[in-house]
Amino acid sequence: MASETIRIVIVDDHPIVRAGMRQVLEAAAQMTVVAEGASGADALRLTAQHKPDVLVLDVNLPDINGVEVTRRLRATAVPTAILILTVHDDQETVLGLLDAGAAGYVAKDDAVETLASAVRAVAGGERWVSPRFAGKVIRPAAAEKTPEQLSPLTTRELEVLNLLARGLDNEAIAEQLKLTRRTVANHVSAIYGKLGVASRAEAILYALDHKLVHVAPTRPAHDKR
Repeated sequence: MASETIRIVIVDDHPIVRAGMRQVLEAAAQMTVVAEGASGADALRLTAQHKPDVLVLDVNLPDINGVEVTRRLRATAVPTAILILTVHDDQETVLGLLDAGAAGYVAKDDAVETLASAVRAVAGGERWVSPRFAGKVIRPAAAEKTPEQLSPLTTRELEVLNLLARGLDNEAIAEQLKLTRRTVANHVSAIYGKLGVASRAEAILYALDHKLVHVAPTRPAHDKR
């Protein structure tokens, strides 16, 4: 997706929320919102009509909830990546969305800071999970692994992993660490191999559970929202 515009459909029953998401996404490079909807029925119709790269979908909708919409879309041939927007962080909801086939989850409270990165990640075939959800998803799987299964990461790999956990994509990591994108991609591949994972989300989840990284709150301390 690096050289193409990411086409996005937004579905949320709150017009102000949709307007805010549109503003954030269309301010990002190579992204365009092709349609908006307010219901689960809209999500199904607009996804079939526009075949967007990413559907940003609220989990709480007035007719069909986001979990059921995700299941129905995954049962079709539409290749759209589904990014769930939710205020829920309980394990049952998060794992239910995972099982339904969602590609990523963004907490509404930190959507402004992370939405564009999350959309870019899932559009590229990766999975993306808000840091606040990480522990709730990883714990069932982490118990099956032992410390001996983890090869030590280099200092640079830990730096890259920390930036991954903050939601940065490879291009942003390269800029921050003054590296080429190819070098960052090589570090990410090495991290995947050492952690025994297959995606960005799995690497972040494993690293958080094993305290390899620490994700600071994204919201300023003076923000009272």
